Amino acid sequence: MLDIKKIRQDPEFFKEKLATRGVKAEEIDEVIALDEKRRELLQQTEAMKAERNAASKKIGEAKKNGESAEDAVKETRELGDKIKELDVEVEENDKVLNDKMSRLPNVPNEGVPVSLTEDGAVEVRKVGQIREMDFEPKHHWDIGEELGILDFDRASKVSGARFVYYLGMGAQLERAVYNFMLDEHMKDGYTEVIPPYIVNADSMYGTGQFPKFKEGVYQVNGEDMTLIPTAEVPLTNYYRGEVIPAEELPVYVTALTPCYRSEAGAAGRDTRGLIRMHQFNKVEMVKYCKPQDSWDELEKMTANAENILKKLEIPYHVITLTTGDMSFTASETHDLELWMPAQKKYREVSSCSNCLDFQARRMHTQYRDEDGQLQYVHTLNGSGLAVGRTVAAILENYQNADGTVTIPEVLVPYMHGVTKITKENAVPFRNK
Repeated sequence: MLDIKKIRQDPEFFKEKLATRGVKAEEIDEVIALDEKRRELLQQTEAMKAERNAASKKIGEAKKNGESAEDAVKETRELGDKIKELDVEVEENDKVLNDKMSRLPNVPNEGVPVSLTEDGAVEVRKVGQIREMDFEPKHHWDIGEELGILDFDRASKVSGARFVYYLGMGAQLERAVYNFMLDEHMKDGYTEVIPPYIVNADSMYGTGQFPKFKEGVYQVNGEDMTLIPTAEVPLTNYYRGEVIPAEELPVYVTALTPCYRSEAGAAGRDTRGLIRMHQFNKVEMVKYCKPQDSWDELEKMTANAENILKKLEIPYHVITLTTGDMSFTASETHDLELWMPAQKKYREVSSCSNCLDFQARRMHTQYRDEDGQLQYVHTLNGSGLAVGRTVAAILENYQNADGTVTIPEVLVPYMHGVTKITKENAVPFRNK
């Protein structure tokens, strides 16, 4: 959430910056008007409380002097009723103000490409050599189905579209990929966490998914509990409502979790394969740090995600997302997109974002600075990586003309020495 004091001080700045994210100037004007009304109501309340205190003193003096206090008692009662009415009005005004504030996105960092769409993202660097294949590369879903390691049809029968069964070497490859990722992140100083996979509404609010993006999640038990769309939610909310000891900062945590997304609005997009699923595994990285360190931490986090792709030897590039394409809570986002030979283009596998104090304000997560003053921490999050998309990229980039798939060298130990997926070893129960 943004700082209402800063909006009050320089509304034109926020109108200009948030316009690049699709926010209309009237929305800022509404927030300012509600804030002004709130302060006026509070002033009225304080003035009436002062009058009531004065009337209460009159009652005491009258009783002390044996005089009638009827008028002062009546005045006190009337003032009390008016104060209660104003308190209700303040509460109602605050609900509207907080709702409107909670729907304003973060302010984009200076230099973020300005566009209301994804067009205009800036390529930062390109890494790896795209493999030249002397055959027509197949899509990962065709490779997986022909080997028998991916079964979309039976998953559709059991659960519906955008679900999959991983079988045999497919399941082992998925497990190898996320175990490799976790091990690499722990080498980079992250603490592994196994968090809850179902969270409450306060947690979804804290990281910015609620109230604006309820349509994109799966809710259980009415509207109170939600299947996590990303491990960012339980990891970032770990310190919600707490003051983190300054000496513990920065804090790095990582987790493998399933993620659940309704993919509302994604009709017709990536209907085949592992790119856009309702349920998928992802290794997430989250950081809490002091404000002065967050931009350096963003570069480090991006490098942590890149490390995975470099060791897997999958070509990729890093782009800076536009103001309209980055997440609601981000001030700047670096996307890693890996090369998909069959599609002949790069596809996103990681987003690394600096959220500044935006989430910390919603969660009330703070630390004490050198002067002992409470300050909001900065939070960062990044995929390290989306596991299914990484598996898809391995199947496509390491495919062979005979339909087999070579295992990336760094994954061979995690595959118990298997160096290639073939029809003969793909699914043991089918090849007895």
